[in-house]
Amino acid sequence: MSEGARNTRRFYGASSSGAGGSASYRDGGGGGIGVPPAARSSDVNTGILDENVLALVFRCINFDPKALCTVSCVSRRLRAVAERVLWRELCVSRAPRMVASLTGGVLPPGAPPPPPPPGRIVGGWPALAKLLLFCCGAASASVPGHFTGVSRFSKTSGRSFLARRCRGDLLYVSDPCEHAVPGGADDDVGAYRGVFRGFMRSRTRACLVGKQAALEARVRCPYCGARVWSMVAAGLVPRSAWRRLGAYEGRLEYYVCVSGHLHGNCWLARLTSSDGEHDGGGGDDSEEEEEASTDGGSDGGRAAS
Repeated sequence: MSEGARNTRRFYGASSSGAGGSASYRDGGGGGIGVPPAARSSDVNTGILDENVLALVFRCINFDPKALCTVSCVSRRLRAVAERVLWRELCVSRAPRMVASLTGGVLPPGAPPPPPPPGRIVGGWPALAKLLLFCCGAASASVPGHFTGVSRFSKTSGRSFLARRCRGDLLYVSDPCEHAVPGGADDDVGAYRGVFRGFMRSRTRACLVGKQAALEARVRCPYCGARVWSMVAAGLVPRSAWRRLGAYEGRLEYYVCVSGHLHGNCWLARLTSSDGEHDGGGGDDSEEEEEASTDGGSDGGRAAS
């Protein structure tokens, strides 16, 4: 037997002893030749499929979202582990206070990140991770989506998007990601996104249902693929949303999907220095902001500061 073959056998022998049995790399299970196929197929937490091992590996690369997307495409088992564990860990690592708030917990300023919340979140962890790290662009202005470098999400901004009767809801909204419009237009387009906490029990959803607002036929949520309501068509966009974004009144699109994800875009007004002093966006957001960042730079868009 060659030295390479002996080393390979030692490697798989060591892996199997750590997993509680002789592992077979061919079937991805935890049993050897003498173990029934049913027992091998039922044990998916072995070798590279061990959730703890994968979490440690991805923690070392800062939960790179592009690498995570690649791993999720390898097999159904890896995709299941990614959806259940890795995307959740990414969300917690990027926005711990925001995730704690969305899942019902409270994380004081300066406190270390909490352990990952158990279970699921409405819309799924992959959708929340995409919302944190991906600007959906503006299809109406031919602006494509892209990964963002840094995005700031704020509950204070979220309150500006809530109608007066819905002010009890908790909504995080990002600053608009500014894009130059193809074709040389003078104005820029701002794309923004956000997420509700507990949308199924929110006053916003109750208002939409009470108004019998129709779901859009041609628009889908860019984060979870669910159907959406147009908040403009439902008459639930307050003037404070335009002021908060610095947009022209009446030139704003604002959608909320049935899972509680928000996305939209607006035409940004050219503000003078006097406008900036009276934009109504005062107040200290330091305890209510959350930054979600990725190591990759943005592809042409920039997060407004």
